[in-house]
Amino acid sequence: MIKLAARAGILGPILFGVVLVTLTILEYDFMLSLGWRPLEPLDWPSGLALGPYGWVMTLTFLISGLMMTLFAYGLRLSLPRTRWTALSTWLLSSAGLGMVGLTFTTDPTIRTTPHTWHGLLHDSFFVVLGLTFMPAMILLSVAFRKDPHWENLATYTRVTVALAVPTFWLKGLAFYVFLLAALIWCEVIAFRLKSVSK
Repeated sequence: MIKLAARAGILGPILFGVVLVTLTILEYDFMLSLGWRPLEPLDWPSGLALGPYGWVMTLTFLISGLMMTLFAYGLRLSLPRTRWTALSTWLLSSAGLGMVGLTFTTDPTIRTTPHTWHGLLHDSFFVVLGLTFMPAMILLSVAFRKDPHWENLATYTRVTVALAVPTFWLKGLAFYVFLLAALIWCEVIAFRLKSVSK
């Protein structure tokens, strides 16, 4: 199960990153029509689900979220059984479920119509993702310090959080920084999980 979780942790961010880049290229003109600009990522990446290949983004939210939840379970099995492990992996699982919730289609920011129920749900799950993913990282850094296989990733995790927290809530180029830092962190942790599962 730990090996399977490690594979999910490795493949999930790669899938998410590849789909984001590919759909941004394929739906470039559509995203411009929503008010998105490369240096001002309004409605990105959620707006990609509104475009002609939107079903791909929706499916990616679903698969990536489920993979994150499985990844969290593998971390729970691998790390020492402490309250830090239990709480951090629960939060990471909740972040995965928050990502699954992003499958509810967003509303464009620039619109003349009222919010839809699915747009409100999408926004709510985005908040869930933000309120669980970064606290999970902080608590995982504490859990990592209690295991010699993981302790050298504790500082790296705290530095990543320090970089990611302010950029998550900011618009513009800062959001790209958050996303890149988060995806790289997931990859690093997943490869470590794979190595300790041997």
